[in-house]
Amino acid sequence: MLFRTAVFAAVLTATLASSEARAQSAVGFTGGASIDPEQGYVGVFYQTPDIGGRFRLRAGLDGGFGQDIRLGTVNIDFVYLLPLGPGPWKFLTGGGPTIVLLHSADDTHDTGTELTAGGSWLLGFAHDDGFFAEFRIGGGNVPSLKMGVGWALKLH
Repeated sequence: MLFRTAVFAAVLTATLASSEARAQSAVGFTGGASIDPEQGYVGVFYQTPDIGGRFRLRAGLDGGFGQDIRLGTVNIDFVYLLPLGPGPWKFLTGGGPTIVLLHSADDTHDTGTELTAGGSWLLGFAHDDGFFAEFRIGGGNVPSLKMGVGWALKLH
């Protein structure tokens, strides 16, 4: 039993560590502005290699600030990258659930932190070198529209 476990662990490690399996995973940094609420935001995400066709899983954290509101979002998106001809640009689309932590405070009172959820749809353009520009349209208690740019660093 111990031998089987060791062989399984070795095969799994070799598979995950191979350059082909990790060549397309990335860590990205983003920033921009949102509407409703009107805020600036910064964020970070991890994007997996292809999990089927051109689909990838992208999990990220964003922090928004402005209008006496601090907003933290956790996004879990399924992303699809569609090549735009033979060049380095791709059309990016996808979406998924979003968890929101909202903290409102002004000079007179602090309303505490509220936990809500919603969903969002993502669309934009990405370059093979890592640059991207995107729009995120939210539903539920998620910012209505986020417009941002960023850079994704490929993990090798």
